[in-house]
Amino acid sequence: MSPVSNAKAKTKTKTKSASGAAGKRRATGKSATAAATAAPRKAPLAAARADEPAVRAPRTLEELMRQALVMESEAAQRYAELADAMDTHNNREVAELFRKMAEIEGKHAAQILSMMGWAEPPPPSNKPGWEGFEGPETVSSDEVHYLMQPYHALQLALINEQRAERFFAQLSRAARVQSVRKAARELQAEEHEHVALVRAWMKRVPRPDRDWADDPDPARYTD
Repeated sequence: MSPVSNAKAKTKTKTKSASGAAGKRRATGKSATAAATAAPRKAPLAAARADEPAVRAPRTLEELMRQALVMESEAAQRYAELADAMDTHNNREVAELFRKMAEIEGKHAAQILSMMGWAEPPPPSNKPGWEGFEGPETVSSDEVHYLMQPYHALQLALINEQRAERFFAQLSRAARVQSVRKAARELQAEEHEHVALVRAWMKRVPRPDRDWADDPDPARYTD
C-alpha cells in the first residue's frame, strides 16, 4: 500500500473512531438524562422475619415521626373505644384499665407533637409504613371479650407493645438515612421500656380462673 493510501486509511479509521466516541457520549448523555428524570425509587422494604410483615422505611425524620404519631394516636383512640364498650357491659375494672392505657398512649402522642414542634397533627401519609389498615400498636376489637379481666387487657397491651418494638426495629434495619435510623432505634428502646412496664404491671394483677368466660347471667333474646 502506498503512503498516500495508507494515510487515507488511517484518516478513515480516526473518523470512525471519533464518530463512535461521539455516539457513545450522546448515548451516555441520554442515559444520564433518563436517570435524572426517572421517577424516584420507592423506599426500601425491611427484610421481614418469618413471623413479621415487611415495612417500608421512612426517607426522612419527619416521615418517621409522623408514622409514630399515627400509631400512638390510633392506639389511644382504640383503647378509649374499648373502655366505653366495657362500660356498656358493666365491666368497670377493665374499662378503667383501658382508659388508663388510652391516657398513656395519648401522652406519647403529645410528646411527639412537642418534640417535633407541631402545633397540631400533620396530615397522615396515604401509605403507612405497615401492612393492613391498623397500626402495630392498635388492639384488634376481635380480641376483646365482654367478660375479660384486667390480666387479659394487659396481655393485649403487652402484645401491642412488643409488636411496636419489632416494627421500629425493622425500620432501623431498613433505614438508609442515619438520623432516621437513630430515631427508629430510640423509639424501639422506648417500646422496649413499655414492654417491661406492662410485664411488671401484669405481675400485680391476679390471673383469671379457667371459667372466667362463664356468664352467670347470659343475655336472653326474645322475639
